Amino acid sequence: MASPEFLQRQIHTAEELKAVVKMMKVLAAVNIHQYEHAVTSLAEYTRTIKMGLHVVLKSTHTNGNLSNGNFPKIDPHSLLINSIGRCGVLIFGSEQGMCGQFNEQIGRYAIAEIEKLQIPPEQLAVFAIGSRIIPHLESEGYQIEQNFTMPSSLSGITSMVQEMLLHIASWRERQQITRIILFYNNLHSNTAYEPSQHLLLPLDRAWLQQIESQEWRSRTIPMFTMPSDVLISSLLRQYFFISLYRAFGESLASENASRLTSMQVAEKNIEDRLTEFKGEFQQKRQSAITGELLEIIAGFELSQG
Repeated sequence: MASPEFLQRQIHTAEELKAVVKMMKVLAAVNIHQYEHAVTSLAEYTRTIKMGLHVVLKSTHTNGNLSNGNFPKIDPHSLLINSIGRCGVLIFGSEQGMCGQFNEQIGRYAIAEIEKLQIPPEQLAVFAIGSRIIPHLESEGYQIEQNFTMPSSLSGITSMVQEMLLHIASWRERQQITRIILFYNNLHSNTAYEPSQHLLLPLDRAWLQQIESQEWRSRTIPMFTMPSDVLISSLLRQYFFISLYRAFGESLASENASRLTSMQVAEKNIEDRLTEFKGEFQQKRQSAITGELLEIIAGFELSQG
Protein backbone atom coordinates (compact mmCIF):
# COMPACT_ATOMS: atom_id res chain seq x y z
CA MET A 1 0.00 0.00 0.00
CA ALA A 2 1.30 3.47 -0.94
CA SER A 3 2.86 5.53 1.81
CA PRO A 4 2.01 9.22 2.38
CA GLU A 5 5.51 10.18 1.17
CA PHE A 6 5.00 8.26 -2.07
CA LEU A 7 1.59 9.88 -2.59
CA GLN A 8 3.10 13.32 -2.02
CA ARG A 9 5.65 12.65 -4.77
CA GLN A 10 2.90 11.44 -7.10
CA ILE A 11 0.84 14.57 -6.40
CA HIS A 12 3.85 16.80 -7.08
CA THR A 13 4.64 15.00 -10.35
CA ALA A 14 1.02 15.16 -11.50
CA GLU A 15 0.80 18.89 -10.76
CA GLU A 16 3.99 19.55 -12.74
CA LEU A 17 2.64 17.48 -15.65
CA LYS A 18 -0.64 19.37 -15.49
CA ALA A 19 1.24 22.67 -15.78
CA VAL A 20 3.09 21.39 -18.87
CA VAL A 21 -0.15 20.19 -20.48
CA LYS A 22 -1.81 23.54 -19.75
CA MET A 23 1.07 25.36 -21.44
CA MET A 24 0.81 23.08 -24.47
CA LYS A 25 -2.90 23.85 -24.66
CA VAL A 26 -2.17 27.58 -24.71
CA LEU A 27 0.50 27.18 -27.41
CA ALA A 28 -1.80 25.03 -29.54
CA ALA A 29 -4.61 27.58 -29.28
CA VAL A 30 -2.24 30.43 -30.24
CA ASN A 31 -0.89 28.44 -33.20
CA ILE A 32 -4.40 27.67 -34.43
CA HIS A 33 -5.21 31.38 -34.47
CA GLN A 34 -2.00 32.23 -36.34
CA TYR A 35 -2.46 29.58 -39.04
CA GLU A 36 -6.16 30.39 -39.41
CA HIS A 37 -5.37 34.06 -39.88
CA ALA A 38 -2.70 33.25 -42.46
CA VAL A 39 -5.09 31.06 -44.46
CA THR A 40 -7.87 33.64 -44.25
CA SER A 41 -5.54 36.35 -45.54
CA LEU A 42 -5.06 34.33 -48.74
CA ALA A 43 -8.66 35.02 -49.79
CA GLU A 44 -7.95 38.56 -50.99
CA TYR A 45 -4.69 37.45 -52.59
CA THR A 46 -6.57 34.72 -54.47
CA ARG A 47 -9.17 37.24 -55.62
CA THR A 48 -6.42 39.47 -57.01
CA ILE A 49 -4.88 36.56 -58.93
CA LYS A 50 -8.26 35.67 -60.42
CA MET A 51 -8.83 39.28 -61.44
CA GLY A 52 -5.47 39.31 -63.21
CA LEU A 53 -6.28 36.05 -65.01
CA HIS A 54 -9.65 37.45 -66.05
CA VAL A 55 -8.04 40.51 -67.61
CA VAL A 56 -5.38 38.64 -69.58
CA LEU A 57 -7.66 35.80 -70.68
CA LYS A 58 -10.42 38.20 -71.75
CA SER A 59 -8.01 40.44 -73.61
CA THR A 60 -6.27 37.53 -75.32
CA HIS A 61 -9.57 36.03 -76.37
CA THR A 62 -10.87 39.39 -77.64
CA ASN A 63 -7.73 40.01 -79.66
CA GLY A 64 -8.10 36.68 -81.38
CA ASN A 65 -4.96 35.08 -80.02
CA LEU A 66 -6.81 31.95 -78.97
CA SER A 67 -7.53 29.26 -81.49
CA ASN A 68 -10.20 26.57 -81.25
CA GLY A 69 -10.99 27.65 -77.68
CA ASN A 70 -7.49 26.77 -76.46
CA PHE A 71 -5.53 28.97 -74.15
CA PRO A 72 -2.11 30.30 -75.15
CA LYS A 73 0.91 28.30 -74.17
CA ILE A 74 1.50 28.77 -70.44
CA ASP A 75 5.07 27.57 -70.04
CA PRO A 76 7.35 24.73 -71.21
CA HIS A 77 5.63 22.31 -68.86
CA SER A 78 2.23 22.71 -70.56
CA LEU A 79 0.38 23.04 -67.28
CA LEU A 80 -3.01 22.94 -68.97
CA ILE A 81 -2.45 19.63 -70.72
CA ASN A 82 -3.46 16.44 -68.95
CA SER A 83 -0.96 14.28 -70.81
CA ILE A 84 -0.39 10.65 -69.96
CA GLY A 85 2.16 10.42 -67.19
CA ARG A 86 2.68 9.52 -63.57
CA CYS A 87 0.54 10.72 -60.68
CA GLY A 88 2.22 12.32 -57.70
CA VAL A 89 0.39 12.56 -54.36
CA LEU A 90 1.55 14.86 -51.55
CA ILE A 91 0.26 13.73 -48.16
CA PHE A 92 0.53 16.26 -45.34
CA GLY A 93 1.19 14.75 -41.90
CA SER A 94 2.97 16.05 -38.83
CA GLU A 95 6.57 16.30 -37.68
CA GLN A 96 5.65 16.30 -33.99
CA GLY A 97 3.68 13.91 -31.84
CA MET A 98 0.92 14.25 -29.25
CA CYS A 99 -1.68 15.15 -31.88
CA GLY A 100 -4.13 12.29 -31.48
CA GLN A 101 -5.40 10.58 -34.62
CA PHE A 102 -4.22 13.38 -36.91
CA ASN A 103 -1.81 11.30 -39.01
CA GLU A 104 -3.94 8.17 -38.96
CA GLN A 105 -6.97 10.07 -40.22
CA ILE A 106 -5.30 11.76 -43.19
CA GLY A 107 -3.41 8.55 -43.97
CA ARG A 108 -6.59 6.46 -44.15
CA TYR A 109 -8.34 9.09 -46.26
CA ALA A 110 -5.46 9.47 -48.73
CA ILE A 111 -5.08 5.70 -49.16
CA ALA A 112 -8.81 5.27 -49.76
CA GLU A 113 -8.83 8.04 -52.39
CA ILE A 114 -5.70 6.70 -54.09
CA GLU A 115 -7.26 3.25 -54.32
CA LYS A 116 -10.31 4.76 -56.01
CA LEU A 117 -8.05 6.10 -58.78
CA GLN A 118 -6.77 2.56 -59.52
CA ILE A 119 -3.33 3.81 -60.47
CA PRO A 120 -0.73 1.12 -61.28
CA PRO A 121 2.13 1.15 -58.72
CA GLU A 122 4.69 2.10 -61.35
CA GLN A 123 2.60 5.17 -62.25
CA LEU A 124 2.23 6.38 -58.66
CA ALA A 125 4.68 8.54 -56.72
CA VAL A 126 3.95 9.13 -53.04
CA PHE A 127 5.53 12.12 -51.29
CA ALA A 128 5.21 12.52 -47.52
CA ILE A 129 5.32 15.87 -45.74
CA GLY A 130 6.04 15.20 -42.08
CA SER A 131 7.86 12.10 -40.86
CA ARG A 132 5.05 10.82 -38.63
CA ILE A 133 2.76 10.06 -41.57
CA ILE A 134 5.30 7.64 -43.10
CA PRO A 135 4.66 4.57 -40.87
CA HIS A 136 0.93 4.68 -41.66
CA LEU A 137 1.60 4.71 -45.39
CA GLU A 138 4.35 2.09 -45.35
CA SER A 139 2.21 -0.25 -43.25
CA GLU A 140 -0.27 -0.29 -46.14
CA GLY A 141 2.43 -1.16 -48.65
CA TYR A 142 3.08 2.32 -50.09
CA GLN A 143 6.68 3.22 -50.78
CA ILE A 144 7.60 6.83 -50.01
CA GLU A 145 9.46 8.32 -52.94
CA GLN A 146 10.57 11.40 -51.01
CA ASN A 147 9.96 12.87 -47.56
CA PHE A 148 9.82 16.56 -46.67
CA THR A 149 9.93 18.24 -43.28
CA MET A 150 6.77 19.96 -42.11
CA PRO A 151 7.51 23.55 -40.96
CA SER A 152 7.31 24.05 -37.22
CA SER A 153 6.15 27.67 -37.42
CA LEU A 154 4.25 30.09 -39.62
CA SER A 155 7.46 31.78 -40.77
CA GLY A 156 8.74 28.51 -42.23
CA ILE A 157 5.82 27.94 -44.61
CA THR A 158 6.90 30.38 -47.32
CA SER A 159 10.38 28.91 -47.79
CA MET A 160 8.93 25.39 -47.76
CA VAL A 161 6.37 26.28 -50.43
CA GLN A 162 9.09 27.77 -52.61
CA GLU A 163 11.11 24.59 -52.21
CA MET A 164 8.09 22.45 -53.10
CA LEU A 165 7.47 24.46 -56.27
CA LEU A 166 11.02 23.77 -57.41
CA HIS A 167 10.56 20.06 -56.71
CA ILE A 168 7.27 19.98 -58.61
CA ALA A 169 8.91 21.54 -61.66
CA SER A 170 11.66 18.92 -61.44
CA TRP A 171 9.18 16.07 -61.05
CA ARG A 172 7.32 17.15 -64.17
CA GLU A 173 10.49 17.45 -66.21
CA ARG A 174 12.51 14.47 -64.97
CA GLN A 175 9.94 12.00 -63.66
CA GLN A 176 7.07 12.65 -66.08
CA ILE A 177 4.70 13.44 -63.22
CA THR A 178 1.84 15.29 -64.91
CA ARG A 179 -0.82 14.94 -62.21
CA ILE A 180 -0.33 16.18 -58.64
CA ILE A 181 -2.88 15.79 -55.84
CA LEU A 182 -2.61 17.29 -52.36
CA PHE A 183 -4.08 15.46 -49.35
CA TYR A 184 -4.32 17.41 -46.10
CA ASN A 185 -6.54 17.96 -43.07
CA ASN A 186 -8.81 20.97 -43.32
CA LEU A 187 -9.70 22.95 -40.18
CA HIS A 188 -13.37 23.69 -39.36
CA SER A 189 -13.15 24.92 -35.77
CA ASN A 190 -10.66 25.05 -32.92
CA THR A 191 -11.13 21.34 -32.28
CA ALA A 192 -12.67 19.98 -35.51
CA TYR A 193 -11.05 19.16 -38.83
CA GLU A 194 -11.58 16.75 -41.71
CA PRO A 195 -9.38 15.39 -44.51
CA SER A 196 -9.61 16.98 -47.94
CA GLN A 197 -7.85 16.92 -51.29
CA HIS A 198 -6.92 19.42 -53.97
CA LEU A 199 -5.93 18.74 -57.57
CA LEU A 200 -2.95 20.99 -58.15
CA LEU A 201 -2.13 19.77 -61.66
CA PRO A 202 -3.25 19.62 -64.38
CA LEU A 203 -5.12 22.89 -64.34
CA ASP A 204 -8.85 22.72 -64.85
CA ARG A 205 -9.54 24.41 -68.17
CA ALA A 206 -13.19 24.91 -67.16
CA TRP A 207 -11.97 26.80 -64.09
CA LEU A 208 -10.02 29.24 -66.28
CA GLN A 209 -12.97 29.63 -68.63
CA GLN A 210 -15.19 30.42 -65.67
CA ILE A 211 -12.75 33.10 -64.53
CA GLU A 212 -12.69 34.57 -68.03
CA SER A 213 -16.50 34.67 -68.29
CA GLN A 214 -17.03 36.48 -64.98
CA GLU A 215 -18.38 40.01 -65.19
CA TRP A 216 -15.92 42.82 -64.47
CA ARG A 217 -17.30 45.04 -61.71
CA SER A 218 -16.01 48.39 -62.94
CA ARG A 219 -16.30 50.23 -66.26
CA THR A 220 -12.57 50.21 -66.98
CA ILE A 221 -10.66 46.97 -67.56
CA PRO A 222 -6.91 47.22 -66.82
CA MET A 223 -4.42 46.85 -69.67
CA PHE A 224 -1.09 45.03 -69.79
CA THR A 225 1.95 45.38 -72.00
CA MET A 226 3.90 42.15 -71.48
CA PRO A 227 3.21 39.05 -73.60
CA SER A 228 0.02 37.31 -72.49
CA ASP A 229 1.64 33.88 -72.07
CA VAL A 230 4.33 35.37 -69.79
CA LEU A 231 1.71 37.15 -67.68
CA ILE A 232 -0.49 34.04 -67.40
CA SER A 233 2.53 31.97 -66.44
CA SER A 234 3.40 34.44 -63.68
CA LEU A 235 -0.17 34.54 -62.37
CA LEU A 236 -0.45 30.76 -62.35
CA ARG A 237 2.80 30.42 -60.43
CA GLN A 238 1.21 32.66 -57.81
CA TYR A 239 -1.88 30.44 -57.86
CA PHE A 240 0.27 27.35 -57.23
CA PHE A 241 2.03 29.17 -54.41
CA ILE A 242 -1.31 30.03 -52.80
CA SER A 243 -2.62 26.47 -53.17
CA LEU A 244 0.42 24.95 -51.48
CA TYR A 245 0.53 27.63 -48.80
CA ARG A 246 -3.12 26.98 -47.98
CA ALA A 247 -2.46 23.23 -47.72
CA PHE A 248 0.43 23.82 -45.28
CA GLY A 249 -1.55 26.36 -43.25
CA GLU A 250 -4.69 24.22 -43.03
CA SER A 251 -2.70 21.12 -42.12
CA LEU A 252 -0.73 22.88 -39.38
CA ALA A 253 -3.89 24.47 -37.98
CA SER A 254 -5.60 21.06 -37.95
CA GLU A 255 -2.56 19.47 -36.29
CA ASN A 256 -2.72 22.00 -33.48
CA ALA A 257 -6.48 21.52 -33.18
CA SER A 258 -5.90 17.79 -32.76
CA ARG A 259 -3.14 18.48 -30.23
CA LEU A 260 -5.44 20.85 -28.31
CA THR A 261 -8.08 18.12 -28.09
CA SER A 262 -5.49 15.58 -26.93
CA MET A 263 -4.20 17.96 -24.27
CA GLN A 264 -7.73 18.61 -23.03
CA VAL A 265 -8.24 14.87 -22.59
CA ALA A 266 -4.84 14.55 -20.92
CA GLU A 267 -5.62 17.42 -18.56
CA LYS A 268 -8.92 15.78 -17.55
CA ASN A 269 -7.14 12.48 -16.87
CA ILE A 270 -4.47 14.22 -14.77
CA GLU A 271 -7.11 16.05 -12.77
CA ASP A 272 -8.89 12.75 -12.08
CA ARG A 273 -5.63 11.16 -10.93
CA LEU A 274 -4.84 14.18 -8.76
CA THR A 275 -8.22 13.87 -7.11
CA GLU A 276 -7.51 10.20 -6.41
CA PHE A 277 -4.01 10.87 -5.07
CA LYS A 278 -5.15 13.75 -2.86
CA GLY A 279 -8.08 11.76 -1.50
CA GLU A 280 -5.86 8.79 -0.69
CA PHE A 281 -3.22 11.08 0.82
CA GLN A 282 -5.78 12.78 3.07
CA GLN A 283 -7.07 9.39 4.15
CA LYS A 284 -3.54 8.20 4.94
CA ARG A 285 -2.74 11.39 6.78
CA GLN A 286 -5.94 11.22 8.81
CA SER A 287 -5.26 7.59 9.67
CA ALA A 288 -1.74 8.49 10.80
CA ILE A 289 -3.04 11.34 12.99
CA THR A 290 -5.70 9.09 14.47
CA GLY A 291 -3.08 6.45 15.20
CA GLU A 292 -0.84 8.97 16.92
CA LEU A 293 -3.73 10.21 19.06
CA LEU A 294 -4.61 6.67 20.06
CA GLU A 295 -1.00 6.04 21.07
CA ILE A 296 -0.97 9.21 23.19
CA ILE A 297 -4.25 8.23 24.91
CA ALA A 298 -3.01 4.69 25.51
CA GLY A 299 0.25 6.00 26.97
CA PHE A 300 -1.63 8.42 29.22
CA GLU A 301 -3.92 5.68 30.49
CA LEU A 302 -0.93 3.47 31.26
CA SER A 303 0.76 6.25 33.17
CA GLN A 304 -2.41 6.81 35.26
CA GLY A 305 -2.77 3.11 36.03
